[in-house]
Amino acid sequence: MFSYRHAFHAGNHADVLKHTVLMAILQHLVQKDTALLVVDTHAGAGLYRLDGDYAQTSGEADEGLLRLTAQQQGAAPAGKRAASATAVGKPGPVERAAALKAYLEMVASFNAKGRQRVYPGSPFIIHQLLREQDRLKLFELHPTDARTLLANIGQLNAGRQIEVFDQDGFEGLKKFLPPPSRRALVLCDPSYEIKSDYPRVVAMVSEALQRFATGTYMIWYPLIPRPESHDLPRKLKNLAIKAGKSWLNASLNVKSNKLGKDAAGEVVRPGLSASGIFVINPPHTLKALLKDALPQMVELLGQDQHASFVLESGSGS
Repeated sequence: MFSYRHAFHAGNHADVLKHTVLMAILQHLVQKDTALLVVDTHAGAGLYRLDGDYAQTSGEADEGLLRLTAQQQGAAPAGKRAASATAVGKPGPVERAAALKAYLEMVASFNAKGRQRVYPGSPFIIHQLLREQDRLKLFELHPTDARTLLANIGQLNAGRQIEVFDQDGFEGLKKFLPPPSRRALVLCDPSYEIKSDYPRVVAMVSEALQRFATGTYMIWYPLIPRPESHDLPRKLKNLAIKAGKSWLNASLNVKSNKLGKDAAGEVVRPGLSASGIFVINPPHTLKALLKDALPQMVELLGQDQHASFVLESGSGS
């Protein structure tokens, strides 16, 4: 239950998608003066070192953030894995889509110029965009990550604006809905290491819509060879339609998910090749922003001819 550590995956292509969408949603929501409640049900450690042992072991940032920044500078992606990867498009400095540019600027703000050593997780990205009247509730059940998160958040001196709970976020969300301000964004991105996470996400969203139907709900999910993974966006879509709410589904695939072999003939698993974001009650600006950003993600992060994206939405009526 406690084996997953996001430090191994920080800055990968799934984070690029997730945090680009998260920022696009938040930047719209904070335009209204009324206070906003943000709840992160699986917050992780909050900050990650890309030059640390975890990130260096997995090399996943090489296929995500570091690949983006290298191609932005017109250079070959750095890193042991990225060196052998071939982009679908031609690398080189180009004008980034607005949502992708905002994401890259956000990550750069945590680092010295020209360096990519620190990766901000969702809690720190959210904090950067919150206003004085807004509140952030963070849940993390992993004991080590919960302690690290608490220490990292403590450095912000955010006072009562941010609360950290070493509790189950699926259950903890209930006590904050509906919020007094009647405005909320809920981010849910569990590890899905255990199959029960899939039905728990559906149950959480179903109950949340009953408690607070006008909230914005953002669900990240992996696209892996498992029926539950591919069924999840369909089930979330059905919930949105049943509730009469608008929805948006965006996914990014960067490579084939088929098994391969290395030079020694050993079977090599491709790792996570695709992931998606499902949003209920998305801002009306989100689809247009992603329509510009997703093709660039495919071009810059794609590793073979299987790289692609999906962007679909509905009114729920």
